[in-house]
Amino acid sequence: MNVVIYARYSSHGQTEQSIEGQIAVCEEYAKRNKYTIVGTYIDRALTGTNDNRPQFKKMIEDSSKKYFNGVLVYQLDRFARNRYDSATYKNKLRKNDVRVFSAKENISEDASGILMESVLEGMAEYYSAELSQKVKRGLKISAEKCLFNGGYVPLGFKIDENRKFQIDEDTVEIVKKIFEMYKNGIIMADIIKYLNNKNIKTSQGNRFNKNSIRNILLNKKYVGTYIYNNIEIPNGIPQIIDNQTFNAVQEMLKQNKHAPARAKAKTEYLLTTKLFCGHCKEMMVGVSGTSKTGKTHNYYSCNGIRKKICNKKNVQKDYLEDTVIEETRKILTDSNIDKIANSIVKCAEKEKNSNNMKILQRKLSDNEKQTKNLFESLKICELDNVKRAIFEEIDKMQEEHKQLESEIQLENSQHVNITYEEIAFFFKSMKDGNMADTKYRKLLINTLIDKIYLYDNEMIIVSTLGNKNCTKVPDISELESSFLGKTTPPYQERGSIGKNAEKAFSLYNKKCRDIVLVLLKEVIKWKKLN
Repeated sequence: MNVVIYARYSSHGQTEQSIEGQIAVCEEYAKRNKYTIVGTYIDRALTGTNDNRPQFKKMIEDSSKKYFNGVLVYQLDRFARNRYDSATYKNKLRKNDVRVFSAKENISEDASGILMESVLEGMAEYYSAELSQKVKRGLKISAEKCLFNGGYVPLGFKIDENRKFQIDEDTVEIVKKIFEMYKNGIIMADIIKYLNNKNIKTSQGNRFNKNSIRNILLNKKYVGTYIYNNIEIPNGIPQIIDNQTFNAVQEMLKQNKHAPARAKAKTEYLLTTKLFCGHCKEMMVGVSGTSKTGKTHNYYSCNGIRKKICNKKNVQKDYLEDTVIEETRKILTDSNIDKIANSIVKCAEKEKNSNNMKILQRKLSDNEKQTKNLFESLKICELDNVKRAIFEEIDKMQEEHKQLESEIQLENSQHVNITYEEIAFFFKSMKDGNMADTKYRKLLINTLIDKIYLYDNEMIIVSTLGNKNCTKVPDISELESSFLGKTTPPYQERGSIGKNAEKAFSLYNKKCRDIVLVLLKEVIKWKKLN
């Protein structure tokens, strides 16, 4: 009789050795009963109650091919942990003339054997339910001790070797910044834009969105409350956000949830997250107001006003954005474009030889060597059982080879071959773009501007480019000291904001590899679209 072995181990205190032991007992049973083993199906770290066992399902499907007549398991609880599933799958096998054998439980085919099998399956089901209760009880005990019970770790925290929550110094400031920004009236869309522009990731390594921001703002763990299912323990973990800030944010979330839709959704403030007050260094955000005539006016307003630490007047949105766009275009001189293009070409070459690509190529080489060794072993092998095992291993290696080739192909597709001429053409096109096109204005600002510091009659553009030929800018602190004691003049007309703006615009040198990568991504997007 031809049989296959089905082996499984759960994640509760069992290991790969458990699989080897099961297979050894099954092989001995097959030899004793003169059965021929024609295949093996193994599910690792999966419980018998889990209906998503891939190898088990494949075995059930393969039974219709009629190349085996029996399924050999170490014990019946390896087959299934409840009577309903056991009966269902045995019925499917029975229709294909396949029986289930237990290597450790000698069950006859008469009425007593059927009764015995039913009792064993019932015991397995009871054991599974009891084990589930023990696991839940263990998790509850861990929760009462404020220990980490699995799942994702919130941003700002890390888990130590004792499964205790500790503050993660690398990310805790991000959490504080999110709460601070929202408390200061900055909307979620602008917080998301700020974080994603800085390439800051969530605790799971993803880009931020409204759900990830909302989950952070609502999470009681940040005020020191340990939470697991229905268990909440105040002061169970380190506190990151003070109670006053957290409670204020909760009230704002409730108010904003029930607030009517605002007209601001149609108005896009292009300088948000990049524009800062030159006096107090607070971020300037978009606001709108309606005049007596009913016309809506849009401005940039300093957050320091809300905090009562600054008296800077609002600045007209359109005038400021137009001025910034005009001055930013001046950055793209032939000399600067040449430097940018050369930097991006070098960066693109480095990216092609990324660590990930090297790892994939090394794995592919190792795979080919191992496969070659397996074929060599097959030539000299005379034992049928060992030959079958080698064939199975070769199948796995060939499957892995295909997967690695796909990953390498995908990695290659991420890197576009870009020439100096293409990059130069892209930036020259950017220099001469349509000033009225919103997409063009956003591209120019996001690509070339890092920060803008706005004073009374001056502003400083901190460029993302390292331009050695630009006019030098005094240190920000020196510039601030020259304004000490001055009051902010009222803005009586639109033109007064930028009275001397043309003279005051300057570049602040900043060489940063990350910025080159940002430019590279923009060029790649452009090339793919064209």
